[in-house]
Amino acid sequence: MESPQLYAVLLSGGTGTRFWPASRRQRPKQYLRIVGERSMLAETCARLEGLVPLERVLVVTTADQRDEVLAALPELAPANVVIEPEGRNTAPCIALAAQEVRRRDPHAVLAVLPADHVIRPREAFQRSLVAAARAAALEPSIFVFGIHPSFPATSFGWIRAGAVEDIVDGIAVHVVERFVEKPDLARARTFLEQGGHYWNSGMFVASVDGLARAFGEHLPQVWSALQEPLSPTALASVYSRLPSVSLDVGVLEREQRVRMLPIDYFWSDVGSWDALATVHAPDETGNLAAGGAQIVATDATGNIVHGEDGALVALVGVDDLIIVHSGAITLVCRRDRAQDVKLIVERLRTQGPQFL
Repeated sequence: MESPQLYAVLLSGGTGTRFWPASRRQRPKQYLRIVGERSMLAETCARLEGLVPLERVLVVTTADQRDEVLAALPELAPANVVIEPEGRNTAPCIALAAQEVRRRDPHAVLAVLPADHVIRPREAFQRSLVAAARAAALEPSIFVFGIHPSFPATSFGWIRAGAVEDIVDGIAVHVVERFVEKPDLARARTFLEQGGHYWNSGMFVASVDGLARAFGEHLPQVWSALQEPLSPTALASVYSRLPSVSLDVGVLEREQRVRMLPIDYFWSDVGSWDALATVHAPDETGNLAAGGAQIVATDATGNIVHGEDGALVALVGVDDLIIVHSGAITLVCRRDRAQDVKLIVERLRTQGPQFL
């Protein structure tokens, strides 16, 4: 099923603060064993096997995470690790990688994928990528993937889908009417009730020509600044002057030629510790262990535990907790407060930066 034009760009530079303390500056979420026996980055790369050969997989990250990338993907050529000098949000990051792909193959189609999602089954995912790649090879539009919403999420951006413009390999391709930044709960409920709205997965497919046209119209300074290969020092100087803006805000929300393919299979961005319950099955006691940890429980249920190989967590008379043990740090919180882990991270920025 290999496509001679399809490249994959894996975005792997985030810090994943909602997965603290397992996710730290030197080893963020995408390098953890959240699901399965491999890191999330390795799982994302494995999901492309048979479709995109490893020589056409590029990983964008920061200099301090380069060794983690190569440890997670030991067969990846070091030249395929694209180093972002500093975080400037997703638009400069994607432009940097797309320009590298353009220099290798100016007629390429590329799939841009976050490195920390869980998607099943692989065959259905690849079918979506193939359909989007075939469409992108024919027209310079950007093809995003929308998730059928199952609840009124406020932590995702949303997409309002318009008419079906085409059917590719049995998959509907919708016109995108608009993107909506993370809504409040009332608005998210309205979207869910109205129908025709999808969660924005953060994944998309486009040709190099399509991205060049879109960036050239909406963020020309970003595209042109990264057009030529630069030394690390020169790139750092150029990069520091680029706007810090997401692709959604800088390009997609302003672009008329965006299309959407709905996803009808399992997808999760695993955005918090509580989300592990959507990707793991509990044991016979109703508790869930991940990352290599083991649980011994008495009169305890509904708990989520994460720890490294060899870790044992004993639970007695407690329910619906999150317990994470990482090195010298242990996190304990109620499951319904999982999103508030970021509040601890914010305090530690000033009170204990050595623990981040």
